[in-house]
Amino acid sequence: MLISLLDVRKALESEAVVPCFQPIVELHTGNLAGFEVLARWQHPSLGLILPENFIALAEENGLIGELTHQILSKSFLAASALPEPLSLAVNVSPIQLQYASLSRQFYQAAEDYGFPLRRLTVEVTESALANNLENARKIATELREMGCKLALDDFGTGYSSLTHLQALPFSQLKVDRSFVKSMTEKRESRKIVAAVVGLGHSLDMMTVAEGVETEEQAGILLWLGCELGQGWLYGRPLPAEHIPDMIAASPQTLSSPFSASGGSLTAPRLEATPTQRWAQLQAIYDGAPVGLCFLNKNLRYVSINQRLADLNGAPVAAHIGRTVHEMLPKLFPRVQPFIQRALQGEAIVNLEVLKPSPKHGEPDLTVHSSYQPAFDEAHEVIGVSVAILDITQRKQTEEALRATEEDLRHLMELTPQIPWTLDADGNLLDISSRWEQLTGMSCEQARNLGWLEALHPEEMAPTAKALKEALNTGQPIDIVHRVKTANGKWKWLRARGSPSYGPSGKIVRWYGGCEDIDEFKEMEEALHKGSAGTCSSNA
Repeated sequence: MLISLLDVRKALESEAVVPCFQPIVELHTGNLAGFEVLARWQHPSLGLILPENFIALAEENGLIGELTHQILSKSFLAASALPEPLSLAVNVSPIQLQYASLSRQFYQAAEDYGFPLRRLTVEVTESALANNLENARKIATELREMGCKLALDDFGTGYSSLTHLQALPFSQLKVDRSFVKSMTEKRESRKIVAAVVGLGHSLDMMTVAEGVETEEQAGILLWLGCELGQGWLYGRPLPAEHIPDMIAASPQTLSSPFSASGGSLTAPRLEATPTQRWAQLQAIYDGAPVGLCFLNKNLRYVSINQRLADLNGAPVAAHIGRTVHEMLPKLFPRVQPFIQRALQGEAIVNLEVLKPSPKHGEPDLTVHSSYQPAFDEAHEVIGVSVAILDITQRKQTEEALRATEEDLRHLMELTPQIPWTLDADGNLLDISSRWEQLTGMSCEQARNLGWLEALHPEEMAPTAKALKEALNTGQPIDIVHRVKTANGKWKWLRARGSPSYGPSGKIVRWYGGCEDIDEFKEMEEALHKGSAGTCSSNA
């Protein structure tokens, strides 16, 4: 589009160049944060003319000051009633950062229309800093002292230098639209965006992404930690009369927030900056009661906590950059297949592995290992997160308990009684195998109240009544009854037991045993008959 200097002069004389306002929103809420002011010129015959077609002519011919004055005045007038905390962002031409009068120009325009400079962000491109950094620093400092915020615009596209970030008092870092546009297709662009956002947060700067046109782009930006965004997804630049409608519009929340896990699409709210979240995660990482590490795709240690380093028998620093095979040559063949599966995207959890002890001559450790694939923002596996829990002591305790239980069971089998265990409601939980030998009824059949089926019909009701009374009162169980033996005969038993109480004072178990009193009952019956016979003779 061919625009002449005369056209530009006429546009300024007629004040045809006007500000348009593009929404800037909080990515995680969709709420309006403010507007960027963009100059627009509606030519009578050529139609809409964008800044790149007339700004250069204004700069080259000394008209940029007048152009800036008109845009600032109209913007501040339109935004004078802008509610708190909404803000404005305006661009400064590179050549203007060489003008000593720039800060006074901003101050006077804001004063004339009552716009507070603390709600103004002045955007500066890196090219504006290349010619005279000292002069730019002086003007930028004056703007900051007046209350303005400074944003470094189009970072990464021009003379990118960390010196600029260090030298000037920037509070915002803007991600250029070219990277935002291509980051859904190009991993390199995603990496650049991630680096810019990470750099901004590490320097305690707010990050703003330009050219956000799709929810996918917004979701990735949100996941990467970018706070603010602007672009056609949130609204095109519109004249001042549309400001009330843009303020009243509903928040632009994401319908499908991005998730790097590939699972449910839920993005975290950004209550903390990535730097703060990293510090929090590092504290959790170091304080975790399990061994943790992260391996890259070449199975080299990227990070490791002290607990796992101790389990491996080497300092943390000795692991970084070295492979698992180098650090654990004996263990590596056992775990390599599982790590490789994790690199293919499969999660491996609770794998029990024998791990060589870090102390020479001591037996292997028993550990639970988990291998979780780690995904980037495009759901590509970039490494494996490893968790190791030492369960050696638990396994030893379980083995000791198992051995003790076996010993107790053998002792129980040797006793002439038939030990049993009831729950708090009187249901049989366990009984010695001697019960099956005696009655022919299996232990499984006897569970709960099944053992009552072995009782003599005359004793079933009295036994159930006596048991119920003991359960209700907590008094010891002491019941005499007959059971049918495996050969079909009836045998007298005496069941005695006592309650066991839990921490709350309630009965949790009953423990006892059945004693064979058949011979005693026979003797008792014989004595009873003998006594009855003597009484009859005396009569």
